Amino acid sequence: MKLPKYSMGVGDRFARQGEAQLRAMVAARESGVSVAPVWNKSNREHKIVGTRPESVRAEADAAVRSLGWTDPYYVDADHIGPAHVDEFAQASDFFTIDVAETIGRPADAREVGLFVEKHVKYAGTLEIPGLAESLTIDRDMIETVASQFLRAVHEARDVFHKIVAAKGSDDFVTEMSMDETSRPQTPVELLFILAALADQRVPVQTIAPRFSGRFNKGVDYVGDVNRFAEEFEADLAILAFAREEFGLPANLKLSVHSGSDKFSIYGPIRRALRRFDAGIHVKTAGTTWLEEVIGLAAAGGDGLETAKQIYRAAHGRRDELCGPYASVIDIDPVKLPSPGEVDGWDENAFVSALRHDRACGQYNPHLRQLLHVGYKVAAEMGGRYLDMLDKHADIVGRNVTENILERHLRPLFLDD
Repeated sequence: MKLPKYSMGVGDRFARQGEAQLRAMVAARESGVSVAPVWNKSNREHKIVGTRPESVRAEADAAVRSLGWTDPYYVDADHIGPAHVDEFAQASDFFTIDVAETIGRPADAREVGLFVEKHVKYAGTLEIPGLAESLTIDRDMIETVASQFLRAVHEARDVFHKIVAAKGSDDFVTEMSMDETSRPQTPVELLFILAALADQRVPVQTIAPRFSGRFNKGVDYVGDVNRFAEEFEADLAILAFAREEFGLPANLKLSVHSGSDKFSIYGPIRRALRRFDAGIHVKTAGTTWLEEVIGLAAAGGDGLETAKQIYRAAHGRRDELCGPYASVIDIDPVKLPSPGEVDGWDENAFVSALRHDRACGQYNPHLRQLLHVGYKVAAEMGGRYLDMLDKHADIVGRNVTENILERHLRPLFLDD
C-alpha cells in the first residue's frame, strides 16, 4: 500500500463530519491537487468519546461511497504502541507508531557498537544535495545518536512486526512519530534514525520529527518562522538523500503533527515542497470538533445554548481537561472569559471568539484551546450533543468543509 504524495489527517471526534471533510478534498482535486484523506483517532480519544476503531472505518467508507471518491483514503491508528495493536489492526491501514517515550533510553551497548561500525563510513564531511552546509560527522556523534535513538527504532520495528502478525499482511502505511519530545532532532540525528530504520527493515512512508517552536493544539505556530523553514528544508534534504542511500520507500515524506491552524508556516512549507518536489502528511485532528461548536453557535437558538453549556462546563473543569494535553497547550486563565460573560454573547460574539481568524479583534486563542481539549464535555452529553449536530448538520458541515479547504488545503497546496 503506497501513500500518495500529499495526504492530510482529518480527525473527527464524533464521527459525524466524514462527508463534510471529504468535500474539501473533492474541491481541492477539482482545483488540480489530489490530497488523500486519512481519518485518524487515537486510543485516548476513543476512550473519552466511548467509540471503537471500527467506527472510524465505517465513517470513512460511508463518506467515500456517498461522494463517489475514487482516489486513495486511509484510516489511521493514531499514536499507537504495542498495547493497542490488536484493537486497531483490522479497522486500520495506516499506523502511526509513537516512539517518543523511548527516545533517550539507553540502547544495548553491543547493538550500538554494531550500528557504529556499519555507519562509520559516513564520518567526515558529508555533502547532501539541498543542504546549505555540509555535515561534519565523527564516530562519537554516530555513537551518541545510536545511544539516544536506537532503542526507539527497535520499538518501532517490534510494533511494525506485531501489526503484520495481527493483520496477516504488511500491506499498510507505516509512520514513525517522534514529535512529542523535548527538543528537535538535528539533521545528523534524522539521518542516522533513518539509517537505523532501514537496517531494521521498517518500511516507513512518513516520519514525524520534532521541529523547533510550539505546535499547540488548534492555534497558530509559536516560534521563529525562519528557523522552522530552515529545519523543514534541511529535513526534506535528509529524506531525499536517505531514500536513495538506505533503500527506504521512494515515497518517504515528512509528517507535521498538530499541523492544524499553523497558518504562519504554511507558506514556507508550500515553497519548500515545491523546491524539493516533495510530499507531506499534515495532521489537523481536533479542528473539526471546534468547527462543530462554531457551527452550533452560528445556528443560534438551541445550538448557541449548547455551545455555551459546553464552555461553562469546560471552564469549570479546566485542570482536568487540560492535564493530558499540558505539553501542547498554553492557556492563560486570566484571559478566559467567565461563563457568565459568555452566557450574554450572541452567536456572532461566540463565533468571533472561537473561530481562528487572526484579523478579528474578538478572536481568543485561550478560549479556543480550552474548547479544543474540552470535547470530553460534549461526549458526556451523549445523544443530546449528537442530536444538535444532526439538527444543524447543514451549517456545521459548511464550517467543517470551509475550514479544511480554505484555511488548510488552499494555503498548503493551492496558493501561488
